Formats: sequence, C-alpha cells, structure tokens
Amino acid sequence: MKKILIVFGTRPEAIKMAPIAKKLESEKKFKTKICVTAQHRQMLDQVLDIFDIKPDYDLNLMKENQSLYDITCGVLNSIKDVYDYFAPDIVLVHGDTTTTFAASLAAFYKKIKIGHVEAGLRTGNLYAPWPEEANRALTGILTNYHFAPTETARQNLLKEGKEDKNIIVTGNTVIDALYYIVNKINSQKELEKKIIDDLFNKYNLNLTTDKKIILVTGHRRENFGDGFINICEALKELAERYSDSCEIIYPAHLNPNVQKPVNNILRNIKNVHIIEPLRYEIFVYLMSKSYLVITDSGGIQEEAPGLGKPVLVMREVTERPEAVLAGTVKLVGTDKVKIFNETKKLIENSLEYEKMSKAINPYGEGKASDRIIDFLKKRL
Repeated sequence: MKKILIVFGTRPEAIKMAPIAKKLESEKKFKTKICVTAQHRQMLDQVLDIFDIKPDYDLNLMKENQSLYDITCGVLNSIKDVYDYFAPDIVLVHGDTTTTFAASLAAFYKKIKIGHVEAGLRTGNLYAPWPEEANRALTGILTNYHFAPTETARQNLLKEGKEDKNIIVTGNTVIDALYYIVNKINSQKELEKKIIDDLFNKYNLNLTTDKKIILVTGHRRENFGDGFINICEALKELAERYSDSCEIIYPAHLNPNVQKPVNNILRNIKNVHIIEPLRYEIFVYLMSKSYLVITDSGGIQEEAPGLGKPVLVMREVTERPEAVLAGTVKLVGTDKVKIFNETKKLIENSLEYEKMSKAINPYGEGKASDRIIDFLKKRL
C-alpha cells in the first residue's frame, strides 16, 4: 500500500486540499496521513472543522510576528521527523505558501516524491506576488508530478522544461471545495439559518436588504503601506458615493499591516462593516449574496466567478490570467481612482455587470480531486 502525506499550513491551502483529503479517506489503495504546519493557526482550524479533518501531525508553528525566516526554518526542522516516522511515498503540497516550498525542500532532502497541486501558475515577476511567486516556482523545480489547474498553467510548466508525462490538467480543487460547501448549505436549511443569524447577531449584517453588497478582502504583503492606504481611501469614496444603495463588508485580515489602515480610514463609516475573518462556509454564503467582490486574493479570483460574481483584483499582475481573458476578473491594482471607477462602472452599468457575471469560469466543474487521485493510482 502506497503512503501519501498531505501537507498544508494556511487557510487557503486547507480549503483547496480538503476535497483531496476527503476523497482519499475512502481509497483502499493508499494509506493517507495529513500534516499541518499551522502557519496560520486560527483560520486553519476553522477550515479543518468545516471539512471534519483531523490532522495526524500538527507542527503548530505559528507564533506572534513570525517572519518568513521563522516559518521556513520551522517547517524544515519540524517536518523531518514526520517524514522519518511515516516514510511517505509521496508528499502532496499546494500552491504557493512558505509551507509549500519548505515542505517540498524537506521532501527533496529525503528523496521523497512531490506532487504539486495548483502547479504552473506564474506572473513572471518574482516580487509580485511576494513571496508566493518564488515559492511556487521553486516548488516546481523540485516537483515530480504537476497538477496544473488550467492549460495555461500546463504551458508555463512545459516552457520551463517540465516533462509532459508528469503534468496533468485537473481544474482547480477550490471549485470542488466551493461546490461541496454550497451543496452543504443548500441541503441543510438549519445551517443556512444559523449562518444568517450569526451574520446578524455577531456582525449586525442584514442580508435581506435591497442594497448591493460589495465584499472586500485584502492581505497581500506587496500592498502593505501605501497600497492599503489607497485601497481604503477608494473604499471610503465608494461608501460615501453610494451610501444609500451599497453596503461594503470587509472581513479584515488579522495582520496589523492590514488592520491599521482599514480601521484608521474606514472604521466610522455607516455603510462599511469591518468584521473579523469569517469561517469558510459563512464567507461562501456571503459571497453568494454579494453583488461583486473586490480582492487581492488568489483563490477568490477562482471562487467568485463560480458563483457568477464579478471580481476586481487589487493587484498589478495575476498568476491567473485565464480569468482575465475569460472576462470574469479585472485587474485594478492599488490605484484608488481605478478601483473607484471600475466599481462605479459595475454598479451603474448593467451591461458591463452582466458581461462579467455571465462569463464562463475557466477553473473547472468541480472534478479536480478525482483527476488527481486517478493520476496517482496510475503513477504510484
């Protein structure tokens, strides 16, 4: 029986690896274990709870004001013992985090095969996004099997000299996770009621309003400082311009570099709701009820179009050009004038809105996990 170790450490990784982990639970050909680094502790635990995943190994590395040096060294030093004890035939990592790169490097040192989920995403600029672009490129060098979400990602890998036989286009597992949660909410009316009650009682959010809901997320390191100030000033202008017709909901990342400008600029505006990061199923529900999404996230560029929501991306470049080409996503950077004008266009121009909301999502139909597991059955 071949042994698979799934490694992840952040909330986005957990969301995207959960569908694979759940499907591998019932696979008799593999012995599967899960190792979390807890690069993000609180937000990671929320996802584990939602998908009912119990890690076999928990490195519990998160500490206050941790640096990239801390995370990298912590993963390398701690995961070695897990590899020695479990002796996996392959380690599955995801995407572009420091956990991903460090776990891959540690696996390489042990000559353990590596499978990279969401492989091949590239901007071509090592500093945008930073450090994610370097993490995924470096992981790609060490990887044995590349699970590319799109044909564009596959082409990126081929250009870098990766062997075609070791690449498979799968779609993105985030769509698997998204549909899993949507189906769960739709089939459990008591869960939907609890979500609505939580949003109202905890955050004073009334989703029965006729107002358009603009959902905002932001956390990218390259936007710290002036970037976040510009973002918040654009949101302030939008809130004032559409005070009677729009509600802006901002689940603000816990990083102080995000919290400070968000609270300084947006805290006392009546139609701006600054709330804590939400559990994934609550966030998905809120996204489904939103009019549009403004974000610098990677995963939301894939998820929101799956729900028919236009996305304005507060980044200069994206490793997900498929969404831009498909018309589901538009880049606005951290230029406050551009953020304001593009949002205004979607609020006031119904044709522009329909064009984005009805564009076809290029990230698949929710079968990525099945394709990955089928590939592993043939190759391991």
